[in-house]
Amino acid sequence: MIEPPNRTATPDDAAVMAELVNMAGEGMPFYLWSKMATPGESAWDIGRTRARREQGGFSYRNTVIREEQGYPVACLIGYPLNDEPEAVDFTGMPPMFVPLQELEDLAHGTWYVNVLATYPEYRGKGYGSELLQLAEEIARETNMRGLSLIVADTNTGARRLYKRHGYHFKAQRKMEKEKWKNPGQNWLLLIKPLES
Repeated sequence: MIEPPNRTATPDDAAVMAELVNMAGEGMPFYLWSKMATPGESAWDIGRTRARREQGGFSYRNTVIREEQGYPVACLIGYPLNDEPEAVDFTGMPPMFVPLQELEDLAHGTWYVNVLATYPEYRGKGYGSELLQLAEEIARETNMRGLSLIVADTNTGARRLYKRHGYHFKAQRKMEKEKWKNPGQNWLLLIKPLES
């Protein structure tokens, strides 16, 4: 179902993935990676290493790259959420992740759009819409009952895109920012049900 100009990602896409994930996350990934970096490592080193993982949400195995003239210009990262949320030990989780995990737990049984991002110079060409359509095709193919995503309340451009594609508000949680600078106040969980 993934055909040109889209393709599945490989470990060689790690640098592009890290950049696009950071854009989608409005700088939060870079902030967290910088806290994880050890002496001699950069935040980008951490991001690229995580993208090359064989498992985990942020893995090249869950990523579709959209190309234009052979160059990566956008990506979709997503995966199915279990029918029932797994028990999570919130006591050991970084506080910034807790509201995101709480919202994700409300979306069980959906195909979760973890990242949808396009490089700025390629925006406005419909790549986000194309990738959302692909996400829906994957969700239907894998018999999920809907799609889900989380977006910052201040990301009005993304929210307009998701609304046009049939996503509706389900829940919100207050952001935990630490020293991450972002104008948002809440994370919003949006759901798109799929008819069987």
